[in-house]
Amino acid sequence: MDLNKEQRETLLGKIQALVSDKYFDPAFDKSAWDRIIQRHRSSVVDASDADTFEKAVTEMLSDLSPRTLGLLSERTKINPRNAINASFSVQSIEGGLRWVFQDVLPGGVAVEAGVQTGDVLLTAAGKEMLPSSDKAIEPPFEMGHTIPVTVSRGQPSHIVTLSLNTGNPKYKDNPYSDLTAVTSRDINGVAYLRVSLFQGKVGIDFANELDRLFRGSFAASKKLIIDLRGNPGGGIGGLALMSYLTPDRLPVGYSKNREMAEKRIDPSTFPKFSKVPRSRLAIPGLALKFMGKTSVYLYTEGLGTQAYQGSTVILVNEHTTGAAEMVAQFAQENRLATIVGTRTPGRLVSRKASKLGFGYRLVIPVAAYVSAKGTQIEGKGITPDVEVSWSFADATAGRDNQLDSALKQVSAANTRAS
Repeated sequence: MDLNKEQRETLLGKIQALVSDKYFDPAFDKSAWDRIIQRHRSSVVDASDADTFEKAVTEMLSDLSPRTLGLLSERTKINPRNAINASFSVQSIEGGLRWVFQDVLPGGVAVEAGVQTGDVLLTAAGKEMLPSSDKAIEPPFEMGHTIPVTVSRGQPSHIVTLSLNTGNPKYKDNPYSDLTAVTSRDINGVAYLRVSLFQGKVGIDFANELDRLFRGSFAASKKLIIDLRGNPGGGIGGLALMSYLTPDRLPVGYSKNREMAEKRIDPSTFPKFSKVPRSRLAIPGLALKFMGKTSVYLYTEGLGTQAYQGSTVILVNEHTTGAAEMVAQFAQENRLATIVGTRTPGRLVSRKASKLGFGYRLVIPVAAYVSAKGTQIEGKGITPDVEVSWSFADATAGRDNQLDSALKQVSAANTRAS
């Protein structure tokens, strides 16, 4: 829908006020934000159509924070980790840069279409797909569409034509296509758990699935690999996974918003959240207990000793974000697992999508995450204990070099433990 000038003025005013009141950044400078508004006002207000308006607003928001602020509408293209449940690596192939599928998550849009790790993306919707540089932002995809793509596969390579059927957004404030959140298997006596997403805000189904695995097929496992590569985060269900890493009830961390930071509120006064509910019947009680609470302090559940504890490896990469980074950070800080892979990007800030009107929402960071050790990794990420880059050559040959390294590490940890 194209807006008139008065409507664009209204939206700009709401954006200015929301950022001024809610944007969380200890270094936030309101006067600098006001100057950004003035610098972009004419391009936003005088935009000729919806595309021009959205582009102008995006450029304005990028001047303040290129990663954490965003304008959403029904037409917004979504990053591939959420839209097609896959992530990309930039590789130099035959003298040019190409997008290569790196993480193809189980049960997701890409894998259902037949995409394989190591496939080279050639075209999407008839358009040639070329990264502008080796640091280019991954290509976005529209939700609720069928997108024809061509990929080059294997050595020698051959062309494969596929259709990506992106679903309608799962949640309006965090759009993503559905996928299989948890998959597991045994690899030569090692319990392998891949967590592709922490589904749901509370994580009831996720926690129940973990209980089923750890009390069933994983019950006697003495070695464990948790694969968080490509995991974009999600809800609070990650607490259940952290709880299976330690026998004890340990402090995990908390979030703080701008008011807490400015008033220097003691986090030890925050209410404690120490168990992901396993039944939806518990939700009303939780809502009552935490109603009006702007932050909680997370603690693990104290599930007791597990056979694999002391012989655990967690796989991460540059596409591991949000709640998945919280899990890896908790494990690393408490020496509960060896972290293998590549450095994570450091994207843990809590964001909220606020309605602006006329079909638009503004995604804005409202709280920062702080670990129980007092560490913030926003923008810094987690450096693995064992750094192993993903190998495109191995992927095209059907091998996973990072998983191979994790298997070696978990075997070594098991030997040391025994």
